[in-house]
Order: sequence, then C-alpha cells, then structure tokens
Amino acid sequence: MKQSFFELLERLKVALGRVVNSSFRHQRAIRIALLAVAGLLALIFLFVGLVWIGLFGHVPNRTELRTIRHQVATEVYSADSVLLGRYYLQERSTVPSSAISDNLKNALIATEDARFYQHSGIDTRSLFRVFIKGILFQRESAGGGSTLTQQLAKNLYPRQSHAVFSLAANKVKEMIVARRLERVYSKDEILTLYLNTIPFGDNVYGIKTAAERFYSVPVNKLTTDQSAVLVGMLKATHTYNPRIFPERAKGRRDVVLEQMEKYGYLTEEEKTSLQKRPLKLQYQRLTHNSGLAPYFRSYIQNELLAWCQKHQKADGTPYNLYTDGLKVYTTIDSRMQRYAEQAMQLHMKILQKKFVAQVDKRSVKNAAAAKLKFMPRYVSQKREGLSEKEIMADWKKGGLRKVFTWDGEKEMDMSAYDSLVHHLQFLQAGILAVDPHSGAIKAWVGGIDHEFFQFDHVRETTKRQVGSTFKPIVYASAVEQGVSPCDYISARKTAYTNMEGWTPENSHDDTYDQKYSMEGGLAGSVNTVSVKLLEKAGIPNAIATARKMGITSELPAVPSIALGTPSISMLEMVGAYSVFANGGNHVEPTYLTAIAEGNGTVLEQFDVKPKPTRAVAKETADIMLHMLERVVNEGTGASLRSRYGLRNDIAGKTGTTQSNADGWFIGITPKLVIGCWVGADDPAIHFRSTSLGQGASTALPIVGGMLQQMNKDNTLRAVTTARFAPLSPEVAGKLDCSMARSDRNFFQRLFKTKKKTKRTTFRDR
Repeated sequence: MKQSFFELLERLKVALGRVVNSSFRHQRAIRIALLAVAGLLALIFLFVGLVWIGLFGHVPNRTELRTIRHQVATEVYSADSVLLGRYYLQERSTVPSSAISDNLKNALIATEDARFYQHSGIDTRSLFRVFIKGILFQRESAGGGSTLTQQLAKNLYPRQSHAVFSLAANKVKEMIVARRLERVYSKDEILTLYLNTIPFGDNVYGIKTAAERFYSVPVNKLTTDQSAVLVGMLKATHTYNPRIFPERAKGRRDVVLEQMEKYGYLTEEEKTSLQKRPLKLQYQRLTHNSGLAPYFRSYIQNELLAWCQKHQKADGTPYNLYTDGLKVYTTIDSRMQRYAEQAMQLHMKILQKKFVAQVDKRSVKNAAAAKLKFMPRYVSQKREGLSEKEIMADWKKGGLRKVFTWDGEKEMDMSAYDSLVHHLQFLQAGILAVDPHSGAIKAWVGGIDHEFFQFDHVRETTKRQVGSTFKPIVYASAVEQGVSPCDYISARKTAYTNMEGWTPENSHDDTYDQKYSMEGGLAGSVNTVSVKLLEKAGIPNAIATARKMGITSELPAVPSIALGTPSISMLEMVGAYSVFANGGNHVEPTYLTAIAEGNGTVLEQFDVKPKPTRAVAKETADIMLHMLERVVNEGTGASLRSRYGLRNDIAGKTGTTQSNADGWFIGITPKLVIGCWVGADDPAIHFRSTSLGQGASTALPIVGGMLQQMNKDNTLRAVTTARFAPLSPEVAGKLDCSMARSDRNFFQRLFKTKKKTKRTTFRDR
C-alpha cells in the first residue's frame, strides 16, 4: 500500500511537471505571437509612413488636390455653336454635376460602392479582405475593397512600379489620397470627378464622351438603362463593351439594374421593365478625322499649336492643345458645312463609278510606280540597302488592310502595293464657301475622306490648273483697261507666229464664225476670245489685276494664262471671285473668332472685321457680276437652273483643264461664294470623255446640290433669298448688246466659204 501511494505521488508530480512545462511553453508561444503581430504592425505603420512621406512616389497634398487638372480635349466649335470636333491625346471631355442625372449616379453607387455615403474614403469592412487577398497574396484581382474615392485617386494618379512592393505601395497611396479627397471635396463633387475621369473603353474617357460615343446624346439625355450599360462597362471595359459584345453588355446591364433595385433606387417593376428593353446603341465614332470639317480642323491645328506656345497659363506654363480643354470658336457654319459634305458624298459616289469605267489602267499603274518612290516605307527600305526586287516583294505581300470604298470602310486581303493602286483611282474634291463681304470661311471640304485621304485640296499650298475659271480675271483686267463690254471680238482661229505658231482652239467648232461681246465670250467660255482680250488688256495688267484680287501663286507672263494654265489654290480663287460680289474690294479670309478656357473665360478674341482693299473699280465688279450671271442663266453653268431648279440669284463660271484632269465651278450668290474642284490626286489619271470630265459635270453638281439643301433650310433664308443689287442705268447701257453675231459677210454666208486661220503676232500691251 505504501509503495502504491508513493508511486501515485510520483505520477502526480510528473503530471504536474508536464502541466507546468506546457503552460510555460504556451506562454512563450503567445509572447512570440504577440511580438510577431506587434512587429508586423510596426512594419505596416513604417511602410505606410514611408509611402506617406513620398519614398514610393509623390503623394499629392490637399492644396494640389483642390486644383486637380486632368487631360481634357480641346473642342472646336462652329459659328452657330455646334461641336465640330476635338484635339486630344485621350478622348475626354467634362460635364458639371448638374448635367449628370441621379439615375446615373445611383447606378454607379449601387454597383461600385454601395456604402459610398457612409465611409470617408476607405471602407474598413472590406479592407481586411483586400489586405489578405491583395497585399499578402499579391493578387491584382483582389479588388472589391476599393471605394469610388480610391478608384478616383487611381484614375487621377496612375499606379507606378515599385518591384515587389508595387501593389502594397499603390494601395496605401490610394487610401491616403482618398482620405484627402474626402476632406477637400463633397460627395457629389467626388462622384462628378470620378465620372469625368473614368475610362469607358474604345479610348473614351469621361461620361460625356461615352454618352456621345455610344448613344449620340448629351449626358443629361441618358436613360436609366443606357446609364446602366455604361456603368456596367466599368467592371471590364473591353469584356462588357456593348459595341463588341452586346450580349455580355446586356447581361451586365441587368446586373446593374438588379443592384439598383437591391439598394432601393428602383422598384422591382421598374427594374423588370428596364431589363426587357433591347440593347440599342447609336454608336458614333468621334475620332480626329470624324465629325464635321476634319480638313479644316487639320488646317488650323498648326496655328493653334503655335498660339499655345505663345500663351501661358496661370502657373507660367504654355497651354497644351491636347490636354488643357480649350474651346476654339470658328467662322464655320455647321449647316453649310454639313450640306457641302453631303452634296460632295452624294455626287462623288455616282461620279466614281463612271470614272472607274473610263480611267486608263496603265496611267494608274504608272502613277503608283511614281508615287511608290516617295512613300516613307519605300524610302526607308532603300536606305537599308534592299534591292528593288526585295522591296517590291515586300510591297506585294498579301494581308488584311483597311481600304476606303463608297460603301463604307472595308477590310480586304490585298498587298500594300495593291492598296496604293486602289486608292489612287479615287476622284477627290475640294469645296470652299466664303462670305464675300467679311471673308469669313463658312464651309471647307478638303477631300472625300480625311481618314484615308489627308491631302487637303483647299489650302493655299495645294495648287491645280484652274482652266476657264481664270477667264473672268482676264475680262476684268480688260474692262479696267478701257475695253468696252460691247466691243465685238472675232472668235476666228489665230496662229501666233511669235509663239511658234501657237493656235488656241475652242471646244466647239461652230464658234469660230462668230464675233462675241464680252458677255457672249464669257458665257460660252470661248478660248479664242479670251486670248484676244488678254492681248487687249496686256499680260502685265492681267497679272497685276490677279494680284490685287488676292492671287499670290506664280503666274507666268505667257498668253496661255488666258485659258487658265496657271496652278492656283482654291483659297485664292474663291477669294478672287469674292471681289466681284463685294463691289470690287478684296478681303482676306478669316476662320478663327475666339479661344477660351474650358470654363468659358476668353483668352483671345480675334479681329474679324474685314479690312477691304480696292482690287477693281466697283463698275468693273458690277459688269463682271452681271456677265457671270449670264453664264449661269444661258451659258456653261445653265444646268444650275435646268437640272437643279435653283431660282437664287447666282453668278459663276465653270472650268476644265487639259485632258479633263481638273473640273472647276465657282458660284457667286449675294452673300456666299462657293468654289468646287474635282479631279484625281495625280493629274495623269483623268476622264477620257470631256462630257463627263468637264467642270459642268464634275464640280458644278456639288455646288448645285449644296445650294438645293440650303434652300430647304429656313434658318438660312437670309443667305439664300438675298438678291444682287440692280445695275445702274449707266452700267446697264454699257452691257446693252447681243452676245454674238456672225463674223461672215453676206457672200461668205451665201456660199458657206470657210475662213482661213489668221496668222498674226501676239501683241502684249
């Protein structure tokens, strides 16, 4: 018994020892765990402190946050306050809170941050989950814990790379910035900032641009279901892009509507009704090349860039055209611009089919071979030492390429060389409309499609032969030199012996036996009469008159200028014709009226008051205007009346150059001068038929179509119903003669003898 008792005591002693030892070990483990937690917390606080002081990149303070500026596109506006287009690096524009509906804000909160109004920038409920999944396990997809304010911080200050500390450092920085944002801005201001900065896919930034891109409406016109589609995109802008994946986008929209119902922003009936709606986009691709007047916007871009360099913001730095959200106001009239573009597209689509059927394929290939030598890719390959055979092999490799067609942009399997040949065959067009009294440019169409053909056929550096559109300048010079409008001039062929027998010819054989007054010679565009009038006026005088009318291009002192052989820009020609509508005065063209900051503060107001200079006498201008009216009423421009049914007061002149390479028409109304040119980029590619290739068939229809549309627009009645001032009795008397009479005597008419070509010397006064 005694032994058993002592054995029991011994066992108890051992057991107690084990318990004591175990207790000591647990206490030690707890101490170690507490020390580890304390150390970890210390490291976290140290890490946060290091981020706070900027060791992992600059953290903006409250002062900086109060003056937040993000990249905003510069907007270009017409004279009638219509947005023409934008200049941008990222397609972004902003709207005030008042333009954003409550439904849009509620959709955003319900989907992205349901406790938005309860937290102060950081939602502590989800912070632990983000800490475990995101920071400890380095999962980029952890998400879920970022509030709208944190997401705004990330949008305003994009994440930076810090090796293994990247995610942790960026998350902490976003939390710090979020808390500061909440102290600087109200909740509504944060929502507005967020919606103005968030990316929506397709290189679109901000809710204003997204609404315009996907639904073609201003933000305040977005419906609840449309708002849900755009908010739904924010989860994954590509995956839920309604243009690319409509079914996914619709499913995501319905999730957003579910969330809105869940948090009391919609009733169940409203949600169900909205979910039944189809996903219907009105997608509008607003790129640098889209919108109205892209050639015009490209033309003024360099001038605006130069302006930005010369003008400084409040902080002393120059303005940035692409990021500072400027507003540029121009003289362009959006209605006229739209009608010009529409008339061009309608006519050119039809004309192109006729052109392709006529064009010489060899001339296209020759033009392509010549153009190829100047292509950057070809030049680079030559510089690298590739042989001609190697270069051509590369150029003729097949592949998918976007090409222009009049049925829309298409993706075709063709080589780069074939693409070059394809695009060279397209006819181009240039259209310019100007107020002749102020010089204000109202419409500018530089080509058929700025995306594919960026060469501008209106700007002063683009010059083409002008053909018979130069004749009114010669006629005006003759009037200025004292030639009477009723002096009859023989249209007989003349071989000028001092010019190697040069013999101007007319387009119709039945004109040679006539004598024409100025009015008749201009209405019929009689070449032989124009040359003889140039002789009477004198080449130097004709050139001097052209200079005073605003033509600065080279004008060779040769008789052929009477037939329009000089190459002159559309800007110059329309400016010259404006002289006839402006009482003989020339005014320089204008196109900018003001530049303002995004908030409307005007930075510069441009002087648009015309500064007229006398080009020709008022009487000369009146005479020329009357004669050009006869061109439209009875001459080469008569189809404006017969085909297009125009009853406006219109004067004008057609023009066609050698081999039908260029077709022109310049029309004059009391308050608008419209010039149009049509031709291929390479003059070697042209119509073979003059009936199709002449200006009356190529260029005039575009002006006619534009005026037709303007006549239907009651808001333009002040322009379309304007009338030319009547001629004074004295001027009318000087024009009181028939347009033509026979150049044969009685016996020549009786026996139908043919008059021989006269041989003479060109006498230049």
